[in-house]
This record gives sequence, structure tokens and C-alpha cells, in this order.
Amino acid sequence: MNFQRGRHHEEFEMNLIPLIDVLLVIIIFLIVSATFSRTSELQINLPTAEANTPQEKPLTIEVGVDASGKYVVNGKGLADSSVSGISAALQAAANGGKEPTIIINADAKTTHQSVIDVMEASRTAGYTHITFATQSKAGS
Repeated sequence: MNFQRGRHHEEFEMNLIPLIDVLLVIIIFLIVSATFSRTSELQINLPTAEANTPQEKPLTIEVGVDASGKYVVNGKGLADSSVSGISAALQAAANGGKEPTIIINADAKTTHQSVIDVMEASRTAGYTHITFATQSKAGS
């Protein structure tokens, strides 16, 4: 039984006007707060350096150590692989220069003792600046 035979059903509509009003207020709030969120900027004039570039490159001595324990100083092989022999080769490679940097190129499979011998030889020669050469992995 249909008791509402004569009534016409109206379709329900969503009223979007309040939603639009709320969105406009939110947009205005965001715009106003965005303009005030700028930080104050300081005008800074940084000092300049007028230092001369060094005329000479620092003296470096490259010492290579392969996996079998053979030593090479600046591309020249050593017959005497003792600490005193390495020390004498370092002093000859320094050629009287002050405080050379010793760069140790050691094979990954070389023994620790071979590297320690180079470090001890540079200490006995009076050279304290020692660094190790490495290579980065291909994927890095």
C-alpha cells in the first residue's frame, strides 16, 4: 500500500556552499600564514682572503708494497728490504727536502709487517707525515 501516492519525491542534493565557504577560509589562512613564515635575512659581507698560492707543491714520496713484500720508492725498486734500507731510500728520495709526506700504496694482500716496516723506516728517517693511498669501490 502506498499512502503517499500524490506526493512528488524530491531528489536529495548535497549543499556545497558551506563546504566552499570553509575551503575559502582555509585558503586565505594558508596564504596569510605563508607570507609571514619568511625568516629574517641578514645582510652579511664575508671577508675575502688575499693569500698567495703556494709556489711549490709539498714534497711527497710514494712507497709501494706488493703482496710478496717487495718495496718501490718513487718508482724505483729496492734491493735492501730491511728497515734501514727503506729509510736510506726515503732519505735519498727526499733529497734534503723538509718534511715530505710519505704515501704508502700497499696491496690489499700484503702483510701488516711490510707496512709497519715502511712506517718504522720513515720514523727513523725523521719523517712524521704518513698517509695511506686507497681506492674507492667501483659501485660507490
